[in-house]
Amino acid sequence: MLENRTGNLLKQLMAAEDLITSEQLAKVLHVTSRTVRNDMKELESLLAVNGAKIKSVRGQGYQLIIESDQLFRKFLKDSFQEGKDEIIPTLKGGRVHYIINRLLLTDKNLKLEDLADELFISKSTIQNDLKEVKELLKSYDLKVEKTGNSGMRLKGEEVNLRFCMSEYLFNRKLDQTELTYDPATLLLNEELTAIRTIILEQIRIAAITLSDISLNNLVVHIVIACKRIREGNYISAIPKETNEITVEKEYAVSKKIVGKIENTLHVEFPETEVAYIAIHLLGTKLMSHHALTDGEVLDFIDERILSLTANILKEVEHKMNLQIEQDKELFTGLSLHLKPAINRFRYKMNLRNPLLDDIKSNYPIPFEAGVVSAGVIKKELGYDIHENEIAFLALHFGAAMERKKVSSKKKRCMIVCASGVGSANLLYYKLKSQYSSELEMIGTTELYKVKEINFSEVDLIISTIPIKEDIPVPVIEVNTILGDRDFAKINGALYSKKAKTSAYSSIREELVFLQKPFDTKEEIFAFLEAELLSLDLINNSFMDHVREREKVSPTCFGNMVAIPHPNTPQTDKTFWAFCTLQKPIDWGGKHVQFICLLSVQKNSTGDFQELYDVLGDVLDSPTIIQHLLKCKSFSEFKSVFPS
Repeated sequence: MLENRTGNLLKQLMAAEDLITSEQLAKVLHVTSRTVRNDMKELESLLAVNGAKIKSVRGQGYQLIIESDQLFRKFLKDSFQEGKDEIIPTLKGGRVHYIINRLLLTDKNLKLEDLADELFISKSTIQNDLKEVKELLKSYDLKVEKTGNSGMRLKGEEVNLRFCMSEYLFNRKLDQTELTYDPATLLLNEELTAIRTIILEQIRIAAITLSDISLNNLVVHIVIACKRIREGNYISAIPKETNEITVEKEYAVSKKIVGKIENTLHVEFPETEVAYIAIHLLGTKLMSHHALTDGEVLDFIDERILSLTANILKEVEHKMNLQIEQDKELFTGLSLHLKPAINRFRYKMNLRNPLLDDIKSNYPIPFEAGVVSAGVIKKELGYDIHENEIAFLALHFGAAMERKKVSSKKKRCMIVCASGVGSANLLYYKLKSQYSSELEMIGTTELYKVKEINFSEVDLIISTIPIKEDIPVPVIEVNTILGDRDFAKINGALYSKKAKTSAYSSIREELVFLQKPFDTKEEIFAFLEAELLSLDLINNSFMDHVREREKVSPTCFGNMVAIPHPNTPQTDKTFWAFCTLQKPIDWGGKHVQFICLLSVQKNSTGDFQELYDVLGDVLDSPTIIQHLLKCKSFSEFKSVFPS
């Protein structure tokens, strides 16, 4: 632990945006300049083994230099947080998330100075972060209201506050059936378990099927409702459109769920809260079409959704030429997906997609089809579609693209998938196309239905989540978005390897820019724009299309990589331009140091897939990325790049 005085000195160095003199520090800390210099020596020795150092410039002052982000974060946690699990965020995206959490969890006024102290940053930095906080909160119809001289609080409808809380207060991972959060801020764990049990019992009785992710979402929303009701915060009014909800089956189920929870947790739910829970059931239940004929689907889905689906497929075909517009299963699956999804769009429900980053990096073309779909939905219905929802739409396009590769032979295998029909279908058809002669895909099911499987008809289970029950057939555990390790597992039980194509030869020296000193995404875009214009590869509007695409969903994929590209093909030739940075920058809340600007020739999706296949090798290997970041010449870069 740091002594108070040394700790305060470190906080001031972290908050300083430039060099700061010992006299300035002495004034702020109410000590002498000599004391500052002595404390600085002590702090320097501590930081030397904890990922940082203090740069001293004669006559100008001191500056904190962080050399190892991981080591320094651990040092901060150990020094200031006394064993708390939370970690002080250093990236802008992390700070924004932190500020939103603080606003959500207090009914009192928050002061800018207090937040600046908590995050070890200056007041001006907090004010800058608040601009992004306000922008993000707009999507929930929430505002940050000023109070007093420097105070603020969150203002908005209760229903919108709850939707926002469900997004920011919980850590929900695909490979976990549990929910992670700070129990002190919400409910006891045994209460959460009771809520989950009640929901499972009632949806089973009502024959409503939820994916494991949707089940967790519903639990989250009811947990938040209990907390808010206990604090005297009620949903005062539901939109007029919800009058129609009372005649739905889901409303009756919600009443039964609420009745059981009231008796168990001793919380009294007003009638409006019942409608609120029904909204969630309507927005998350699975629409399985395997038991429906095409004619029955047409009867089941209203004309507006069928028309929307047709227009989506038409626009995707027009812009991307995927040749899947006539896929009847895609039309049916997308229509059934949109039926509950439109309820989510309508009531601004958030449905977190734990597969988002994997889908963006492993299925870029289906994701772009999802982006096109979101544009059609915005145009026809006026709803802004979050990238989580875009990724769910992408799963249907990915499954359709895999169907094109499927041959007629099959085998006996059941898939257990936690994340719903779309991702289950994607995995289903990926396995069918990859192992068409080895596997017959029997079907898909959720984790909580494993005991209902007839194992006399199944030889093998491929599951995206751990199965703790003893079952009489082998289980292969994989990720929903299959990677090389997953294929290796399956190949270990079967055999077969697939070769990948490469676009290695298309890397051009004049389009590789190494060790650049840029600090922001905009600086990178401006630099690349100037270079590409000078080579006559783009026109003046090209980067506008790249920026528009970034607004929909940041093109950072983790592992320090970003792959920006225009929202629609803009150039007559396919090319990629690479840029590495001297240090990581914030890109949509992620560290990015390796940028590949990708442009695909108009009316050519084959190039897009081939380039992304090669980039996939880079994305999957932190070692390759680190080697590429160290390269100082084109020949060195090309020798390291996967070929």
